[in-house]
Amino acid sequence: MSWTYATLLVLLAVLLALSLSPETAESAAADSSTRNVKSPAGQLRRIFMKEADASNFFRKRSRRAVKSQDEINAEQRQVLAADERKREFHEEKRNEFESYAEEDNDEQTERTRESTEQWREFHYDGMNPSHEYNRHTA
Repeated sequence: MSWTYATLLVLLAVLLALSLSPETAESAAADSSTRNVKSPAGQLRRIFMKEADASNFFRKRSRRAVKSQDEINAEQRQVLAADERKREFHEEKRNEFESYAEEDNDEQTERTRESTEQWREFHYDGMNPSHEYNRHTA
């Protein structure tokens, strides 16, 4: 069992040495350049900008720089959209709570009514009319 670990370790070491050798990296770069006709400078031009443009960019947009009207409008639209989502969420939660409270109140009323009816039936002795329990006193 240990010879398999030793063989695996040796193979990994050889693979690491081959991948890190400069000759392998140069041949791989040559292969990729022949396969890919586009130059890497063209890709770098898309990612990086010239030094003058970069300094102008940071000079234009310092911390205290005034935002353009388009940026202000876009930020305002985002704030309004977030407020609308928050309002809808809270309205939905309030509606859920109101329906829960209404159902709970209805159940409590029904339980009270049933217990009152049971109390009346238990205490009714047949002598007094049952409507006396329903009279309203002012």
